[in-house]
Amino acid sequence: MPAKSEIAAAARALMRRAFKGSLATIDARNGYPYASLITLATDASGAPTFLISKLARHTANLASDRRASIMIDETGAPADPLQGARVTVYGKAEPAPEAGVRRRFLARHPEAAVYADFPDFGFWTLKMEGAHYIGGFGRIFDLAPDDLLVPLDGAQGLVEAEAGIVEHMNDDHADAVELFATALADASPGAWRMVGIDPEGFDIVLEGAGRRVLFAQPITTPAEARKELVRLAAEVRAGRQ
Repeated sequence: MPAKSEIAAAARALMRRAFKGSLATIDARNGYPYASLITLATDASGAPTFLISKLARHTANLASDRRASIMIDETGAPADPLQGARVTVYGKAEPAPEAGVRRRFLARHPEAAVYADFPDFGFWTLKMEGAHYIGGFGRIFDLAPDDLLVPLDGAQGLVEAEAGIVEHMNDDHADAVELFATALADASPGAWRMVGIDPEGFDIVLEGAGRRVLFAQPITTPAEARKELVRLAAEVRAGRQ
């Protein structure tokens, strides 16, 4: 039986890699569950964020009842999709402050920039109250918010510097980002981009695929981020010599 910490780490990584999910709300018209497809990102702590229109039925539902759940899955194997990992998180949906949420979302979904500023669209986040993770047969766990969220206590400097760190890595160290993808995230070569960094690790994307790279230990400052990124790059390059 896998340890709960291992399952929690798998669930966190699954949420960080996600580009989409199924949002379930309480239908304001008939009281039945209503599920819809949404695009997803995460904030710095790992909470799911999404961009939705006031004209959409799920948004009208949330205006009436903030309770919601989001299912995120990687059940792509057509022969037996139930062997794939998935997690359902639940809690109350709330409008999100746009600062970091907007940047992180559009970095993952650049096509959304076309409509993100429309007056009827807004960013939301799910304030998680719990989760249910299934990673295949025998890997079923209930998880608490503390199992899924990365603590940001003492990391305000890192959060504020995130945009600059990401831009610097993509503009000046694209080779290192690709190296991280291929050597540390089991990805194919390509123009991978960093889209977020947080105390636990960083996220990279390429053409609808996401990967998560973890740090050896948590970081809280821009200086620690630079030191850890330099260390990772040197370690990978040394291993390939």
